Amino acid sequence: MRKLNLLLGVLITIFLISCEGPQGPAGYDGFDGLDGLNGADGADGVNILGKVMDIEGTFTLDNDYSIFYEFPQSVEVFETDVVLVYLLWDETVDGNGDLVDIWRLMPQTRILDQGLLQYNFDHTFFDVNIFLESDFDLATLPAGDTNNQVFRIAVLPAESTTGKLDTSDINSVMAHLGVTEENVQKIKLD
Repeated sequence: MRKLNLLLGVLITIFLISCEGPQGPAGYDGFDGLDGLNGADGADGVNILGKVMDIEGTFTLDNDYSIFYEFPQSVEVFETDVVLVYLLWDETVDGNGDLVDIWRLMPQTRILDQGLLQYNFDHTFFDVNIFLESDFDLATLPAGDTNNQVFRIAVLPAESTTGKLDTSDINSVMAHLGVTEENVQKIKLD
């Protein structure tokens, strides 16, 4: 055991001694560059350029119970961006007598007499496809589940989704993006 301790002590000593030595020559200073103009800071120093829009459409047999929305050229979506879709679930009245929208983050599942109905979506950086899935014949759905359905699409840049953002709350998402209700673009699809 003593020989092992002695050998280990010698190795550590050699290692520590070999790390010392004369310092090398100092490097040359580079030329000073010109200062650029300061830009405006975004939220927490990050410019967040998210977009929020409402689309309204109807699910029919002709469109295979799906609503397809292609992002316009004015909306730039990157592969790394987060696309969230919310379903206008209901409306309520606040203390002032004003209508307040109730949004639910998709996918959303409803339990009906016919079976399970799910509002779901998929997306690329070119488009969003919102569709119905069920374990029964979708032709048996009442008009309230298919006609004039309103969806809110929020596009969040990937760098804006770090931290504690409650994506289930559309108001939290809109506040994070700096978007007000007046800024939401409304689109009715045929």
